[in-house]
Amino acid sequence: MRRPTATLSGVIRVTKLLEVIVFQGHPLVTALHPSTMELTKERELTQRGDCVIGVSADKAACDLSSAVKDALRTAGVSVTFTIWVGGEHFEFTARGSRGLLLDDRRDMVIRRSQFISPRTLAIRAEAAARDIPRALVDRLREGERGLLTLQVNFA
Repeated sequence: MRRPTATLSGVIRVTKLLEVIVFQGHPLVTALHPSTMELTKERELTQRGDCVIGVSADKAACDLSSAVKDALRTAGVSVTFTIWVGGEHFEFTARGSRGLLLDDRRDMVIRRSQFISPRTLAIRAEAAARDIPRALVDRLREGERGLLTLQVNFA
């Protein structure tokens, strides 16, 4: 979803783009990873997946709208993420990068580092899986459905 604003010259300038990803919790969600957070389209999760916060996601990196992908590939663009589960939510920011590939067909990963792979959605994140409030993680472990909203903010 684009949120335009009018400028004095009459030119419309997009200041925010929004994408929503729907996912499912899973009994093996631990959300303990110190540097990444992941959503996957896979239905199952192993105990090793301590960065995975949700399964059965309706989108992977390649499924994002072209407008959002282009925006994420703008150097230094700010991205606000909000995880919604039941009555709980958690918000944090990260950055885009010109180097983002955004072509993985199964997963999307938000990273504290600047490492980029086909799965990387954003870098230099303020939070990782272990920073998610435990009340929200408990709801995910109970199998509740979640939403991840991704809002790209332009200066």
